[in-house]
Amino acid sequence: MTDETDATPDRTAAAAEPAQEAAAQPDVAAAEADEAATAADVVEAEVVEAEVVEAEVVEDAPQVTEAVSKGTGAEGTRAEGTRAEPEVTAEQAPGGFAAELEALRRELDERTRDLQRVTAEYAKYRKRVERDRELVGQQATATVMNDLLPVLDDLERAREHGELAEGVAAVVEKLMATTAKFGLTPFGDKGDQFDPNRHEAVAHQTSAEVSEPTCVDVLRRGYLLGDRLLRPAMVAVADPE
Repeated sequence: MTDETDATPDRTAAAAEPAQEAAAQPDVAAAEADEAATAADVVEAEVVEAEVVEAEVVEDAPQVTEAVSKGTGAEGTRAEGTRAEPEVTAEQAPGGFAAELEALRRELDERTRDLQRVTAEYAKYRKRVERDRELVGQQATATVMNDLLPVLDDLERAREHGELAEGVAAVVEKLMATTAKFGLTPFGDKGDQFDPNRHEAVAHQTSAEVSEPTCVDVLRRGYLLGDRLLRPAMVAVADPE
C-alpha cells in the first residue's frame, strides 16, 4: 500500500506537465501573431512611403520635360554645345544675399587680376632666365674657343707648310669639324675686300691692280663664333693708286 501511495504524486505530476504545455501554447501563438502584425505594419509603411516618392517624381516630371524641351531648342541643336546657367544678378538676389554675392564677385575679380599679373611676371621671368642661360652658355663656349685659337693657328701653319704627318692631319681635320659644330668659322683670305670691322690692317701699300682696299696678305686668320666676332683677321692691305 505504501508503494502505491508514493507513486500516486509522480503520476499526478506527469499528468500535469502536458496540461501546462497546452496552456503555454496560446501565449506563444499570440506572440507570433503580434510579430506578424508588426511586420505587416512596417511593410505597409514602406509601401506608403514609396507611393509618396513616386507621386513626387510624377509631379516633377512635367517640369523636367519642359526644361529638357527648352534645352533642345535652337541653341540645343548644337552637337557639343552646352547651355550656360542664367547668371543671378545682385538685383535679383535677396537683400543680405545680394551684398554677399557682390562682395564675392569683387573678390573674384581681384583674384583674377592677381593671377593674370603673376602669370605675366612668371612669363617674363622664364624668358629672362632662358636668355641668361643662353648667354652664359655662349660666353663659356667663346672662352674655350678663344683659348683654342693659338693651337688652331699653329696647326694651320704646319698644314700649309706640309709639316703634319698623315695621321696628325686627320686629327686636325676632326678638330676643325668639331669646332665648327660649336659655330666657330674661320675667315680672312687673300683678295677679300678690306672690312675695318673684321680685319686688322698691320701693313699698307698701294697697287694699281686693285680698285678698292683689298687684303693682299693674311698674317693670321680671323674667327667668328656664330654671328659674333671672336677675333679679327690680321692682314696687309693694298690701296688703289
